[in-house]
Amino acid sequence: MVGVTQDGILVGLATGGTGGHVFPAEALAKELTGRGYRLVLITDQRGEKFGGQLDAIERHMIRASAVSGVGLLGRIKAAINLAAGFLQARKILRRLRPDVVVGFGGYPSVPTMLAAGRNSHIRTAIHEQNAVLGRANRLLAPRMDKIATAFDETAELRPSDRQRAVHTGNPVRPAISALSGTPYEPAAQDGPFELLIVGGSQGAKILGEVIPAALKRLSPEKIARLRIAQQTRPEQIEDVRAAYAEAGIEAEVMSFFNDMPEKLAKAHLVVCRAGASTIAELTTAGRPSLLVPYRYAVDDHQTVNAARLCDAAGAWLIPEPDLTAEILAQRLEDLMDQPHTLATAAQAAARTGAPDAARSLADLVAELAGAKPQAAAAQAGKEAVA
Repeated sequence: MVGVTQDGILVGLATGGTGGHVFPAEALAKELTGRGYRLVLITDQRGEKFGGQLDAIERHMIRASAVSGVGLLGRIKAAINLAAGFLQARKILRRLRPDVVVGFGGYPSVPTMLAAGRNSHIRTAIHEQNAVLGRANRLLAPRMDKIATAFDETAELRPSDRQRAVHTGNPVRPAISALSGTPYEPAAQDGPFELLIVGGSQGAKILGEVIPAALKRLSPEKIARLRIAQQTRPEQIEDVRAAYAEAGIEAEVMSFFNDMPEKLAKAHLVVCRAGASTIAELTTAGRPSLLVPYRYAVDDHQTVNAARLCDAAGAWLIPEPDLTAEILAQRLEDLMDQPHTLATAAQAAARTGAPDAARSLADLVAELAGAKPQAAAAQAGKEAVA
């Protein structure tokens, strides 16, 4: 890809892997591009699939592999790849000489951030999307100038790291950010009830199995009110559609929704996982949710993410082992009869959101680069005019 060529500060972005790492990087890239910064992306082979804002900036590929979850031979191979990636990243950084490098967690960011952290001419920051500092960021944190966090309290931060931690929030896609401040409209007592079910980028198998069974148990009056939009795994689509058709429930079932912002805006309740991007989108939009954390998430970080939002009264948590058709049906029966409770939860969720997270993270980059944050620069311009 051809890089941005205008003069200005050069910022490196180190990311790769899942959408939870990529979405914040993309949001920051959009914000920094709007400010006139030059950008470069350093990633592993999965970066070839990136689109959107990240597809428009210069890209460099390095080797990287996950260390956890593999056997002895896998760990040896991962160590070799990380060492090779470190040497590749060091060579790239010496040639490009970026002013700041920002990492977004996950193993693809490790070689680049280690190389940047050992270069005295480069300022560094990592962004942690979850309420628990990830293992990659845990390794990198002591070597970084700043640690940006999505939550105001982040577990596993060492005492020596906390003084360099800055709460920025977790950047979301612009279309989601635009939902901030959109009023939550409670469902009329006898009117349609919009239920949005999201299982992550590929859908969650358990949601595709349990939710149709639970909704069949609702009273006929509740079933008549339901309007379902469910994201599920491709191999489950036909079974889920058939289950809803048999129950007489109006449902749109797909493996991916292109209009997720619109669906989130009109949702009266969301049933979903508790990944970092999901929590950020729920709180930015200000929508109530039933959260089912993925039980095998590393360090059980999804449960901690969910607990933070539940503690703020913006959601309800159902641990995956407790997710049965009976329990979910009873919870939905109760909530559908309590529009005021749902509206209160929507307001609480919105209070914990950070719709300006991309701007806050960009301001941190500007601070590291020695430039004025946008708000300060704007104020200085006004004073100069006056």
